[in-house]
Amino acid sequence: MTFALARLLPGNPARLIAGARADADAVAAVRERLGLDDPIAAQFATYVGNVLQGDFGHSIVTRRPISQDILTFFPATLELVIVAALLSLVLGTLFGVLAAVSSGKPADAGVRGLAVMGLSVPDFWLALVFQLIFFAMLGLLPFGGRLGTGVTAPEFVTGFMTIDSLRAGRLDLLGDALNHMILPVIVLAIPSMAITIRVVRTSMLEVLNQDFIRTARSKGIAPTRVYRHHALRNALLPIVTIFGLNTGLLISGAVFIELIYDWPGLGRYTANAISASDYNAIMAITLVVSIAYTLINFLVDLSYSLLDPRVSLS
Repeated sequence: MTFALARLLPGNPARLIAGARADADAVAAVRERLGLDDPIAAQFATYVGNVLQGDFGHSIVTRRPISQDILTFFPATLELVIVAALLSLVLGTLFGVLAAVSSGKPADAGVRGLAVMGLSVPDFWLALVFQLIFFAMLGLLPFGGRLGTGVTAPEFVTGFMTIDSLRAGRLDLLGDALNHMILPVIVLAIPSMAITIRVVRTSMLEVLNQDFIRTARSKGIAPTRVYRHHALRNALLPIVTIFGLNTGLLISGAVFIELIYDWPGLGRYTANAISASDYNAIMAITLVVSIAYTLINFLVDLSYSLLDPRVSLS
């Protein structure tokens, strides 16, 4: 499906490779070299055969092997996604539990209102507003990028700027990298946090109405212990499920955030590939993101048996 959709994109990749001033013969030669004149079925068969050997072809934009581009840009996106996913999980769980234990009270209404706002406000609009407030008006946070202007990045080892800065013993780089991550991470985390709040609240309310919770309360167990050790532990499965879904969605949804904050990750690379009709790059990115999304949810399914002994992997 991805292969077919990529071929429906407007634009002529052969013209882009040959150059704007190339004549028709030069463009035709490029099309023949790329195999774009072959039947679609033959192109697809060639593509699948190359992918099975780990060859995604070359990018029209960067002129490099796409596998090399993915290894270069994907860690930047993963760094954003992992931090945003963990932030949304922690804050979403805390606010969701607060709403559940305060059901029907002002705190519950406030948290639910926060969740509705988080789901309703477009993330790209929020990103621009945050730039306006925290960069242009207050000057507290940088406009974008992973490091400040003129700052030399540490040696590329993992691709995670924070880890590579620590590995190089550069605490100044670590602080600069964390400072640049604040705005994009918060913007990415807000929609996921809103979803987590609603799931946690619903799951906690269901558990709090169970007989074993009433029994624990009747024994005089402290409310905080009831909520933490009895209710929350039995409400974990939906929370873990939504965490896996949110993490997968964050990977594919980071495109606008990376463009706005000039973050050199896979999202910005994807946008450039689409605008240039870079067929091979588009298909490779879709394949990688799909595999990552599937793998995350597979690991979530495996974790069910660890969190709840009643769940069997068989």
